Amino acid sequence: MSDLSNRPDTPDARLRHVHKPLNHDSAFKHVAGTATYIDDMAEPIGTLHVVPGWERNAVRGRITMMDLNAVRQAPGVVAVLTADDIPGINDCSAALGDDPVLAKGEILFFGQVLFAVVATTRDAARKAARLARVEIEAITPIITAEDAVAADITVLPDYQFRRGSPETGLTASESVLSGVFQIGGQDHFYLEGQIAMAMPQEDGGMLVYSSTQHPTEVQHTVAKVLGVPDARVVTEVRRMGGGFGGKESQANQWAALAALAARATGHSCKLRLDRDDDMIMTGKRHDFRVEWQIGHDSTGRIRAVDINFLARCGYSADLSLGVNDRTMFHADSSYFFPDAVIRSRRLKTDTCSNTAFRGFGGPQGMLAAERMIDAIAITLGKDPLEVRKLNFYDGDHNLTPYGMPVEEYEVMHDVVARLEESSDYWSRRDAVRDFNAHSPVLKKGLALTPVKFGISFTLKHLNQAGALVHLYTDGSVHLNHGGTEMGQGLYQKVAQVVADEFGVTIDKVHITATNTSKVPNTGPTAASSGTDLNAMAAKNAAATIRDRLVAFLSERHGCAAETIQFRDNIVYVGEQTFKLADVAKLAHMERIHLSDAGFYATPGITWDRDSATGRPFYYFAFGAACAEVTIDTMTGEMTVDRVDILHDVGHSLNPAIDIGQIEGGFVQGMGWLTTEELVWDEDGRLRTHAPSTYKIPAAADIPEDFRVDLYESKGNPQDTIYRSKAVGEPPVMLANSVFCAINDAVAGLNPGIVPELDAPATPEAIMKAVRSMRSLGHAGGRAAE
Repeated sequence: MSDLSNRPDTPDARLRHVHKPLNHDSAFKHVAGTATYIDDMAEPIGTLHVVPGWERNAVRGRITMMDLNAVRQAPGVVAVLTADDIPGINDCSAALGDDPVLAKGEILFFGQVLFAVVATTRDAARKAARLARVEIEAITPIITAEDAVAADITVLPDYQFRRGSPETGLTASESVLSGVFQIGGQDHFYLEGQIAMAMPQEDGGMLVYSSTQHPTEVQHTVAKVLGVPDARVVTEVRRMGGGFGGKESQANQWAALAALAARATGHSCKLRLDRDDDMIMTGKRHDFRVEWQIGHDSTGRIRAVDINFLARCGYSADLSLGVNDRTMFHADSSYFFPDAVIRSRRLKTDTCSNTAFRGFGGPQGMLAAERMIDAIAITLGKDPLEVRKLNFYDGDHNLTPYGMPVEEYEVMHDVVARLEESSDYWSRRDAVRDFNAHSPVLKKGLALTPVKFGISFTLKHLNQAGALVHLYTDGSVHLNHGGTEMGQGLYQKVAQVVADEFGVTIDKVHITATNTSKVPNTGPTAASSGTDLNAMAAKNAAATIRDRLVAFLSERHGCAAETIQFRDNIVYVGEQTFKLADVAKLAHMERIHLSDAGFYATPGITWDRDSATGRPFYYFAFGAACAEVTIDTMTGEMTVDRVDILHDVGHSLNPAIDIGQIEGGFVQGMGWLTTEELVWDEDGRLRTHAPSTYKIPAAADIPEDFRVDLYESKGNPQDTIYRSKAVGEPPVMLANSVFCAINDAVAGLNPGIVPELDAPATPEAIMKAVRSMRSLGHAGGRAAE
């Protein structure tokens, strides 16, 4: 990407930091191991340790007996807390009041916390927690989406989008395909697990250090559980060792337990989940059963679509409303559906509640759309890329099923066309065809898939942010805002914006931990909008302070405001120059306020969920990926040989960080679709709860030939921060290309037949699909599931 800040003919010509590939603010600390996470913080003398207690032999049932005497008498134990010890409300839910902090009367899912052990050491607490005696009256659990459909039980009402008459459209279509597609979930597997440390304060207050993407929600939850006003609770987080959505609502319970223990004992208390417990007790990406029908003409152009998303949500609602809505919003991927009905059922199961995960439901919706496109291409004998391009949104067909226009469809077309050329797609298609003709066991597949991802929270009130900026009299800057840093580079990007607003070097900007007593009522750092919101709020705060200085200097020196510039720690006032530190000192002496609380609210968000009308997104981010894979038809093993990515980030605030996000998002998405398989047994026990049984991508899984480029954008047409675009979540869906390439390789075994390949495409899933294809024969076989 070209360096926009060096173009003298652009408004960004004065910039020294924005658009530059600067290091992450903690890069050197990460490499040296000196970055401080909660478990690295110095513990106050007398700090106690909290461990959740649960019944390992119980899945679902009524508690008939819980004997904790042996737990209380164990060495080192200071206290054992149950639901009866909660002074406030026993709830850690995001909204609906259906997530108890500690179970009472019944166990709703395997791994539910029954009590908390507080001890002098973590090991003592862990050993004691296993001494509990619990008896339950078992209830047959509802585990799968199919179980929940049969029981007709949901956590939230059904919902749908409808446009035109899909029933008529399907009837009028030249061809109709249908199928059932299983899409698996995914564990967040953040490097830093769930952790919180609570410190009692005077007058019943509580300071909580929490590894959370949503400090304000932790504040609300702790206050609710303790029965105190929100103002008595302060939540702080400097950095997380990964979040990916798993610390948006899931951090609430552990912070509440740490605070509850601190309240009961009067000591600082820390809770850090064991990795197995973390995986068992916390929610995952939603898994889906997708039932689909699609009507099309002889060229492959879509006429009508009927999709039913059956989501396994778990025992409570958690964030399933927004997640499943976003699945529906992205069920079109990048394709125009003339007539469509998109349905969603939010099913209740006796499993840990699923939650936010990078993409927030969007990846599942887009993958379902790509499955339908592939089915059309396979049955027509056409290249899938031809069918994709035929159905792209364009000037005559640019309205989504929920009524929002796709205003930048030309960018989507251009991204795909450029990648089609740079990846040498058509020559490689010929090479793949030739390889497969001469290789009886190893088969290659190739796919180029698009990404169109909506940016904004679909809950309108979350599209706001605040920031607190101070300019000190030595010219240094204190920066605080409501966004949280989980490794994605948000703090660095916001610091770059503030540095350029004041015209100071980046070392003058001091980044501080997100704290609810500095910036209140914050939203979660999620929905890929962290920079869009917080950088704009911080820019507004810095601009307000700078404008006060400009007005002061203009009056003092009798010059026009336009002649005053801030650059390289110097203030240019007409023909004179002053150090910013000297200007700040002088302004302070003249009682000019050098602090400001900035605010920003995303404009133009008008979505009304009840009527399913309006504009849910401020803009779309686009991208495309071309993946080439090789599968072994004897073992199901698969390798990703090459990946080409072109991604639209508008005018990048920091190209290095953005490329890192694209690479990481793609690999995480690839893991979801290929190796990361979650397995529950028939009793509802999670069997894949450690690295020994749950495989995330390793270094050897990264494509050997991995090419990532930023699209040469004209800039976001919306008035975002320096015309940039969000980059956190969209790259996950670039990995759809890998799944589609695997599907392409399997489809080549029996042309015209749609493979029975579910996600994730593990070696077992690939072998199942291969055997099915070979058993069907070549004539008159099944065209779709």
